[in-house]
Amino acid sequence: MGFRLANIDGRAALVDGLDYYDIESTSGGSMSPDPMAALTAKDRLHELAAGLSAKAPTGSTADVRFGAPVPSPRNCYAIGLNYRSHVEESGMDLPDVPLVFTKFPSCIVGPNDEVELRSESADYEAELVVVIGSSGRDIAADAAWDHILGVTVGQDISDRALQFAAKPPHFDLGKSRDTYGPIGPVVVSPDLLDNQNGLPITCDINGERRQDGNTSDLIFDVAAIVAYLSAITTLAAGDIIFTGTPDGVGATQGKFLGPGDVITTTIEGVGTLVNRCR
Repeated sequence: MGFRLANIDGRAALVDGLDYYDIESTSGGSMSPDPMAALTAKDRLHELAAGLSAKAPTGSTADVRFGAPVPSPRNCYAIGLNYRSHVEESGMDLPDVPLVFTKFPSCIVGPNDEVELRSESADYEAELVVVIGSSGRDIAADAAWDHILGVTVGQDISDRALQFAAKPPHFDLGKSRDTYGPIGPVVVSPDLLDNQNGLPITCDINGERRQDGNTSDLIFDVAAIVAYLSAITTLAAGDIIFTGTPDGVGATQGKFLGPGDVITTTIEGVGTLVNRCR
């Protein structure tokens, strides 16, 4: 049975429709309420999800605020120029290997948290985020999804002026300001995805559609990314990977984020982020 894992009021919870179930109480105290601990218990999460119909919900999701489902990842990897459409709009060549950088874990915030702008060149990037569920090194591509707990929605907010302040660019610094990594609202297990490699992804700014893509346009798909990274470094449960963004980013249009802007990021079958800029 698939699951939707959330962080509600700092506690791990399973979401089913409009209801949520606190993991510690639903498991009879056998599981920790720590959201990071839940990321290491994939099999137990499946078991709990299968039995939710016999449990009383803890409450309604309408009455709570979601935190980042992975609040403090050990590592936060990201892949640049990974959609064919984005490579084309950027006027770049298709990469031969994944362009990997890191977002500092301190940038991670929740699905409805505010984005604190620190320049006039902040940009949006809608992304599918992979959450590792079991550690591994030298993971074969055909085994990659076995090591994935699930996926969530992400925004790789980017300070373009800071990013390109040096040569070569500061990909890590430019994308790691505090609040520049909203994720959530839930981690969706792979078995709940109709098409793991073909998920529609959109980004609206103040209701205006800016990005409209599909993960089928990824140059390096999820399995290839996991295989590539794990050949270099051991991936651990709770590590997250931002997988890239489709075309339509603000930098190519001269449309940067400003105070009061509302960023709405949706991946079909996964969820929606709504983040206001200040």
